[in-house]
Amino acid sequence: MPSHFTSFSSSSLRTPVLVLGLLSALVLAGCGSASRRVSYEPEEFDSTTTHTRNYAATEAQTCEAARRALLSQGYMVTAANADLVTGRKSFQPAAEVHVEVEFRVVCAREGGKSGKQSTVAFATALQDRYGIKKVNNSASVGVGAIGSLSLPFSGSDDAMVKVASETLTDERFYDRFFTLLDRFLEGGGADAPPDMPAEAPATPPAPATSFPVAPSPNRG
Repeated sequence: MPSHFTSFSSSSLRTPVLVLGLLSALVLAGCGSASRRVSYEPEEFDSTTTHTRNYAATEAQTCEAARRALLSQGYMVTAANADLVTGRKSFQPAAEVHVEVEFRVVCAREGGKSGKQSTVAFATALQDRYGIKKVNNSASVGVGAIGSLSLPFSGSDDAMVKVASETLTDERFYDRFFTLLDRFLEGGGADAPPDMPAEAPATPPAPATSFPVAPSPNRG
């Protein structure tokens, strides 16, 4: 009789312990997954003015003004045609940090009223950030019958690796660019055709015509 009672009590106590252990494992797993969640800013698609502007000009004129605007700010233009301009510029904000900004402008025809020329310019800037990564080197040394033994030494190689990449979304950044683009459009430099013929030289004046004059008599 006592042995049956002992067996029953131990089995009845084991079940709640297993249930509590299972619940604890589930809670810990839930906390771990919550800590691994990535926090990000959702794309709301609520603004159409940050990256776009409209201009009363053709696509070629707008993109030519964008090309000149980028060149005036030290960007290296990597591509330029009638509807696309791309440029790249390097920055060094810190001793071991390198930043590159790639600027892209797309010019598309806009349906204007009364047959007026209109173009919408789309501008996007991508910022890539690089950092220095130190890589330790090791040397192999032959050790008799053992073979080769790899031993580390103090030397290391420094390499620039990309650590972040982000599309710039600051409205003030794009406002300054579009203001500069508009200035080049108003200046009229972008309206000039790409291949302007050289001005023809002026026609040289006709040579003067001389007429013989009879010698005057000697009145000595």
